[in-house]
Amino acid sequence: MAIVSAPTILASNRRQTRPDPHTDPLRMDRVASIILGGGQGTRLFPLTVTRCKPAICFGGRYCLIDVPVSNAINSDCRKIFIVTQFLSSSLHRHIFQTYHLDAFSSGFIEILAAEQRPTKKSWYQGPADAVRENIDYFIETPVDYFLILSGDQLYNMDFRRMVKFAMDTDADLVIASLPVDMKEAQRMGILQVNEDDFVTNFVEKPQEKRLLDQFKAHPSTLEKAGIGPHTNRDYLGSMGIYLFKRNALIDLLKEDTREDFGKHLIPTKVRQGNVAAFIFDGYWEDIGTIESFYRANMSLVHDESAFKCYDEANPIYTSRYNLPGPKITNTYINQSIVCEGSIVAAHEISHSILGPRTVIQSGTVIKDSYLMGNDFYHPPMPDTNRLPEEIYIGRNAVIRHAIIDKNVCIGHDVQLVNKNKVSHYNGENIYIRDGIIVVTRGAHIPDEFVL
Repeated sequence: MAIVSAPTILASNRRQTRPDPHTDPLRMDRVASIILGGGQGTRLFPLTVTRCKPAICFGGRYCLIDVPVSNAINSDCRKIFIVTQFLSSSLHRHIFQTYHLDAFSSGFIEILAAEQRPTKKSWYQGPADAVRENIDYFIETPVDYFLILSGDQLYNMDFRRMVKFAMDTDADLVIASLPVDMKEAQRMGILQVNEDDFVTNFVEKPQEKRLLDQFKAHPSTLEKAGIGPHTNRDYLGSMGIYLFKRNALIDLLKEDTREDFGKHLIPTKVRQGNVAAFIFDGYWEDIGTIESFYRANMSLVHDESAFKCYDEANPIYTSRYNLPGPKITNTYINQSIVCEGSIVAAHEISHSILGPRTVIQSGTVIKDSYLMGNDFYHPPMPDTNRLPEEIYIGRNAVIRHAIIDKNVCIGHDVQLVNKNKVSHYNGENIYIRDGIIVVTRGAHIPDEFVL
């Protein structure tokens, strides 16, 4: 565990009132977003067997990559690089099919896939290394700021406010931070800031209470963010969203040649100074485990979901499916999302999400589950042994507390209920992680199977 301290910064004379970005337009065309496609995603296994994390389907309709791209577009930040490496084919296809920026604007979305070079033959070693290896592409872009984003987080955020804050403070680096409680603080990088919102100390995943006490945010800092007393959100956690001045990023990548932002480069920059914290008090979730992915999806079926999908002023963009509305026959549906193209004759769907083209036969009960849906109603090449001959959820099945990946056939009278209440299980194309049943993409679960 490392604690880093920043040099004292006399910033009180630079403090300014933060204007509303909607009444004081910014040159967001001078900001480029760099979205990191993520590593192997081992903690999200088995959802990452065939795809990278940003390509995982979320909320029935979306891919995780749609969240940072949509937030950038909604913030008028339309120069977007997406850096990819592992199992990125489906991600590339989704980006190409979904995003077509106006040809008469200066905006673009460019995919930078890992490539061998004369000077380097290895894969990216981490997020900072991925940015460093593509720096030649970035420095050709006429911008003043680089916004570093992750491809596997959920949030609704206006980056214009963060850019305005960076301009007001004249910080080399602005770290988006979130007020969190002690449990969350132990799995995040924690910031200590002064009265002018400049970072004075940083520690990665502190565990000891004595150390945690040292990093409690001052009540006045939390009050500015709208956090009242007695909420137990006493710490400022780094969200992994960084806004760098152009030259500050280039210089830092040269000075610290290690591979990770949170573990390596951010502490180095904090020691150098002129790092500020932008405090965000909204919904944010890092999709790092099966449990967090499941929980984030299930939250969408509530009346007041923390993640906003129904805001017409700030939509989450994704592919257009050109499918008919869902067809539902003799089914009781409660607190659920049913996406287009679904054909449902189930007995009951409760507290669940059905993705596009989900087909469910009669008598089936589905509760507390996320079914990602299907890419087609009938496999185009069923004799490849990679897909079931038919794709559906069969008659009289019972599915509870589960994630069913795409293009799956679940036979008649199947029970996926975790009858033994285990937290971990490995089977053939079916797993249990954190007590959640996960059926992998393209699986065929035979009739009368019970788990």
